[in-house]
Amino acid sequence: MLLKLRTTAAAAIAALSLGLALPAPAYAWGEREQNALAAIVAAGIVGTLIVNENKRRHAAPVARAPAPQYYQPAYTQPRYETPRYQPAPSGIYSTPAARAFNSYTPAQRRAIQSRLAGAGYYNGGIDGSFGPMTYRAIMAIAGDSTGTDQLSTMGGVYEFYDTILG
Repeated sequence: MLLKLRTTAAAAIAALSLGLALPAPAYAWGEREQNALAAIVAAGIVGTLIVNENKRRHAAPVARAPAPQYYQPAYTQPRYETPRYQPAPSGIYSTPAARAFNSYTPAQRRAIQSRLAGAGYYNGGIDGSFGPMTYRAIMAIAGDSTGTDQLSTMGGVYEFYDTILG
């Protein structure tokens, strides 16, 4: 900014000195000479303005702070994220626990799930279908009570389910 001011001041002083120093003897000149002198002074002023404009255009851009944001919404609606389902543990449908569960009637299967839910081990739908949540609930309650070794044989699993059905 200071450099621009100095350059503009120097150009103005040069133009004024030409404009004031040359007209004095110009009174003795004719009209042509006076017009030529005026053209020279005008060319000097215009040239100075053009040089200053080119310097201004090619100057490095000035970094500006982002405009302050005055509006802050009080509430933003949360984004909906699609649920991520965990895949079923591989092979749970061929375990003795699954085979024995599926051999019971639908009413008995729902009763097993209902009792698991009542004990706090199952939080899925009471639909009588054997799936990952039923498998996890059975393994968790067996681990907390009799141990999961009982679930490795068909006889042990039937005994376990009969205990739950009570």
